[in-house]
Amino acid sequence: MFSERLKLARRRSGLSLRALSSVAGGIVSAQAIGKYERGEMMPSSTVTIALAQALDVPISYLLSPTRISLDSVEFRKPTSTKVRERASVEAEVLDHVDRYLQVEEILGVDTSRHDEPDGAPYPIASAAEAEAAAHRLRDAWNLGGGPIPDMPELLEERGIKVFRLDLPGSVDGLSCRVRQADGDDVPAVVYSTDTSLERERFTIAHELGHMVMDLPSSVDKERACQRFAGAFLAPAEELVRELGRHRHNFGFAELIEIKHMFGISAAALVMRMRDLRIITDSTVAAIFDGIGSSWRTDEPAPLKGTESHSRFRRLCLRALAENEISQSKAAELLRLKVSEIEKIMAGSNV
Repeated sequence: MFSERLKLARRRSGLSLRALSSVAGGIVSAQAIGKYERGEMMPSSTVTIALAQALDVPISYLLSPTRISLDSVEFRKPTSTKVRERASVEAEVLDHVDRYLQVEEILGVDTSRHDEPDGAPYPIASAAEAEAAAHRLRDAWNLGGGPIPDMPELLEERGIKVFRLDLPGSVDGLSCRVRQADGDDVPAVVYSTDTSLERERFTIAHELGHMVMDLPSSVDKERACQRFAGAFLAPAEELVRELGRHRHNFGFAELIEIKHMFGISAAALVMRMRDLRIITDSTVAAIFDGIGSSWRTDEPAPLKGTESHSRFRRLCLRALAENEISQSKAAELLRLKVSEIEKIMAGSNV
């Protein structure tokens, strides 16, 4: 419906009703926009064009039916996330999922495919039990005990949509279920562009924990998901094999080697070793007072590059190459200019 599309686009832009009226050149009042969003009236074609331009969306977007909604939304850092920021992020996620599902439908790809393991969501009675949940999931997905080379690709292969978005500073990531009016739920994980690769990987694993664990109100959800993330990225048996059962001292070089091996931040690695009792609380304090005094804000020897998050882009380019969509539709789906699509098809990177 137009009302839902307009509300989503406005929330994604972060504009209030009054601000949208101003950006649209005053052609329509804030009160009228409110009525459009409540479905009490419809705008003229002139006003529709002005609103689309102000919101930087195609007119076709505003006029297309809305078939999806968000459910089971779990924000990382939820207490510091403002209502307007949540609304903006949720609208952005809906927009990305909507475009993703569009191209899958065009290509006849099964959007309902989701490799949800037996027994999930795993019931958790304490944060410590998240360790076993991570182990069960790795077993269910046949991951073995070694490091995971690419977190976004791993989740995408199992039917979980993964998005790397420009999120507000109060949000590291979120997980959710996208409900389709005429199909199965689509699980999605979102993480921020404004962070290190180590933190990206941890956030994805953290949000995966929200999705696969049944966390009662008596359990600290964030602490449980942190434990899950550490265990999923750096399994206990493998980490103990590399470090030994009990340690009192570490050199900087060794810690950097291990953090690169598992793709985890230095600070998260130290906390993981504490969880497994490889080191004591006093050793943790000594590390953070010494060689790790700046690790919580400055990642030492950071991982290079980014991990893949390109399945959606690949599908769009495939649809374009197979003449299933036009260049203008590809530009709409990828949020690029037609000229940029032309460069990509000509072999230039954009």
